[in-house]
Amino acid sequence: MGNRVVVTGLGCTSPLGNDVPTSWEACINGKSGIDRITNFDPDLYRCQIAGEIKNFELPDIIPTKEVKKMDLFIQYSIAATQEALNDARLVITEDIEEDVGVSMGVGIGGLGCIEKYSKILIDNGPKRVSPFFIPMTLSNLAPGYISLLFRAKNYTACSVSACTSSNHAIGTAARTIERGDAKVVIAGGAESSITPLGIAGFASMNALSTRNEVPQRASRPFDKDRDGFVMGEGSGILILEDAEFAKARGARIYCEITGYGFSSDAFHVTSPSAEGPARAMEMTLKDSGLAAQDIDYINAHGTSTPVGDLNELKAIKMALGEKAAQQLSISSTKSMTGHLLGAAAAIEAIFSIKALHHNFIPPTINIDNMDAECDLDVTPNTGKSKELSVAMSNAFGFGGTNASIMFQKMN
Repeated sequence: MGNRVVVTGLGCTSPLGNDVPTSWEACINGKSGIDRITNFDPDLYRCQIAGEIKNFELPDIIPTKEVKKMDLFIQYSIAATQEALNDARLVITEDIEEDVGVSMGVGIGGLGCIEKYSKILIDNGPKRVSPFFIPMTLSNLAPGYISLLFRAKNYTACSVSACTSSNHAIGTAARTIERGDAKVVIAGGAESSITPLGIAGFASMNALSTRNEVPQRASRPFDKDRDGFVMGEGSGILILEDAEFAKARGARIYCEITGYGFSSDAFHVTSPSAEGPARAMEMTLKDSGLAAQDIDYINAHGTSTPVGDLNELKAIKMALGEKAAQQLSISSTKSMTGHLLGAAAAIEAIFSIKALHHNFIPPTINIDNMDAECDLDVTPNTGKSKELSVAMSNAFGFGGTNASIMFQKMN
């Protein structure tokens, strides 16, 4: 048994708001952050909607001269980190900086900058490409800049595993603290891929919803008329600490991370299996030392795709057993945020932790006609109060990658 790992701080930029309190309030009230795309003119695109960040303000810690060197996903991650550290009341001083690491998940990286400089290259030639182009786009520059600006000197790492990225980042951060290799890890994810190429690429796969006339009602996990996911963007950050270190400094503790599990489908590049996600949940359950019936809430991967949603419900029943699956509550907060790709699991970890903290299950909105094959409690349309002790957050991604995290109230 290694060191216990606790969560002491939360921060986010999301389609629901540019901080955790605003995002959580919108989430529990079933408000959608999805609307018509404003980042570019979407008229020619099959999908014209997304969950964009609105009214984003650069955090003071970013020097003005550095902004032009950063893609948006990096800026979002820095803002979320600043909020999370403030929430944890943690100042990284010289005496602890070598014990503080950074572990981030990013799915695609600086797609907007890649598009911008590809056009500059074609139109104006190679000499007009910025010397900052490569650092702007690299996924690991999100944790790199966080380490630089906040003086975290233990390690920096970036998980790039599609929509599972953030759960891998959080899980490996917890493992690092368990082993005693760090006392604190800034963990989470970031993404900013609502770009012409990003939308066109996913739309060409028939992966995106085309409910362009009713953006707020487009993301509808578990509804029989769901027609694909809606892209989102943003960042979610958790401050993970060694429990004894956190207690010694008098930190407020949200919960404990007691389980982490993962698997690979080895089945198909984009189509999911139920067996792979089930194994990830089984591993998480075993790692936590809990029984299946101890789980009160699952924040589902639930992307609003015809195959994926039912596949996940099947996997939950395979992993936990029919009886335990029927007793717990499930919801997909992607119905409100859209799918933040590499950042999705980080935002959903925050919502899972807030659910535990407030004993409240957020809803899955836009369920007008429940899929006949959906036979579990997916919290349709309205959230509910419920005494909670344990929550699990799922993330599955292209390439057959799966990971789950278990959060538990601290005893």
